[in-house]
Amino acid sequence: MRLEDVWLRYHRRGPWVLRAVRAGLGPGQVAVVLGRNGVGKSTLLQLCAGVLRPARGRVVDRPRHVGWVPERFPAEQPFTVERYLTAMGRAAGLSASDAAGEVDRWTERLGLTRFRGVRLPELSKGTAQKVGLAQAMLRRPGLLVLDEPWEGLDAAARDLVPALIDEVLAAGGSVLVSDHRGETVRLPGAARWTVADGAVTVEEAAVGPTAAVAVVEVAVPAARVAGVVARLRADGHHVLRVRPDAAHSDDAHPDVTAPSPRPVTPGDRTEGVTR
Repeated sequence: MRLEDVWLRYHRRGPWVLRAVRAGLGPGQVAVVLGRNGVGKSTLLQLCAGVLRPARGRVVDRPRHVGWVPERFPAEQPFTVERYLTAMGRAAGLSASDAAGEVDRWTERLGLTRFRGVRLPELSKGTAQKVGLAQAMLRRPGLLVLDEPWEGLDAAARDLVPALIDEVLAAGGSVLVSDHRGETVRLPGAARWTVADGAVTVEEAAVGPTAAVAVVEVAVPAARVAGVVARLRADGHHVLRVRPDAAHSDDAHPDVTAPSPRPVTPGDRTEGVTR
């Protein structure tokens, strides 16, 4: 996805909220949107998600399936959690049976099972935010846009957000996220998009540290990949890539002894998992 000379204002004669924005996000990349309150962070996120259209310029190569989670989930709707999520799954192109299966999976994963029959206006802010996360993930998004996704969530759900991000990235998707709580320290490989005075300054993610590092390949059960990657990032490690390769794991070849790790410099081509 690329923003090419994008300008936006809310009224024809109103002030420009964003001016001449140029930024891009490729497959497997994540960017954190930073800036003071009121500078246009949410506006930028809505542009990227396709909720708003630019007055000038264009947004190109946006993936077909976009998951959008606003800062405040629009809970004033006359649906139960189950009916809402089922309808959103169908709107995303899932068959009736696939939508039902995904609703089952995400309500269980996000701790929403006992709320399935509850109407949206009756939910707490944190529970409504979980419904917002669930609807964004019903169909694996090529682009996931999160506006303050940690706001109002309980500790278990906050820990799950990095895992959801890692799942999208591991599948080749892109993620754009804003956060004022400091939770994005869990995403050490993220680029930084700073919004100020209508402009967006892009600071790409660091290629590597100046100090010597070691690259370690880790084989884990496929079902545990998202959780392991989330914990590694939370501990400050940089996840270089995730690949399905069970046939070449140490379990498949118990006689293979891993070589001792060597120092890696920023110019090396890294093929491992963490540093």
